[in-house]
Amino acid sequence: MKKISVRTSTPYEVLIERGSIKKSGELIAEITKSRKVAVITDDIVGSLYGETVIDSLRENGFECTVFTFPNGEQSKNLTVLGQIFDFLCESGITRSDIIIALGGGVVGDIAGFASASYLRGVDFVQIPTTLLAQVDSSVGGKTAIDISGGKNLVGAFRQPALVICDSDTLKTLTPENLSCGMAEVIKYGMIRDCNLFEKLESHTLEDVHEIMDDIVYTCIDIKRDVVEGDEFDRGERMILNFGHTLGHAIEGWHNYTDYTHGMGVAVGMCLITDKFAPELSERLKKCLVSYNLPTDTEAPMSELLPYCSKDKKRSYGNINYIVCQTVGVAEIRKSTVSEFERIMEE
Repeated sequence: MKKISVRTSTPYEVLIERGSIKKSGELIAEITKSRKVAVITDDIVGSLYGETVIDSLRENGFECTVFTFPNGEQSKNLTVLGQIFDFLCESGITRSDIIIALGGGVVGDIAGFASASYLRGVDFVQIPTTLLAQVDSSVGGKTAIDISGGKNLVGAFRQPALVICDSDTLKTLTPENLSCGMAEVIKYGMIRDCNLFEKLESHTLEDVHEIMDDIVYTCIDIKRDVVEGDEFDRGERMILNFGHTLGHAIEGWHNYTDYTHGMGVAVGMCLITDKFAPELSERLKKCLVSYNLPTDTEAPMSELLPYCSKDKKRSYGNINYIVCQTVGVAEIRKSTVSEFERIMEE
């Protein structure tokens, strides 16, 4: 088992081991005195891994209740959040108990936000089952839901008590879901690790499982390093949003239905690189295409930019966006919203 210690305001460990989901109860029992848990999952992940996790928890003396909601970004909303609050209340969850987020990024985001706000704070454990969640959203403490005004606009910083990454769960992902996670992996190479990017260039979606353990560890290690230096996203942590400002806009333009987060990030990285580092653009696009990711969008820039003006990375009328002019090096740039719009529409 590999361990990565995250030294934030609430320290915790990320455990990386194949098959670890089968002993999740044992691992969780080591970090809490409580023996009462509420498992939050979606219908797909629940059918795949719910029984395995519940059996492991009960074998280690936990009393368990389970809340399941429909999979997909459309469920990351106030209505489902309210249902989770009611479920936690009806289940008798107290501040000394624990919430488990079993699933991908949507599950981790909404369960994490529920844990941050219910009773003003209940510990939670992340068991991410998608590549995107393992390498990105399960680590760092960002939790949120979507509202009509935009994606992830309502949330809280809430570090997990433990993260359990079992890369065997990635074998059950659809090719589209795996591609979605690879967009975030490619992002890590672009912003911080040229060796990782070169390794990705020598593989494709068909054979990437050969290096998956290294990918997961490397990406989490990069994120740990960035988050420890800027836990609350006021400085360097913004580099993790490379491709996200326009990516979120593309997701919103598609009403969060037929366009995954990874697809949005992939196109977002291309659009910003086309504009600010055209000499690097073809190399980035070639890598993205090898993982079945899009590099352009039918959405008109004029219709995407209004979403950017609502981006949560705005401050004092300015917008922060990330540019990579060299693989492995990210730069935070700031401009007025109107200036950013002018540049992107040229």
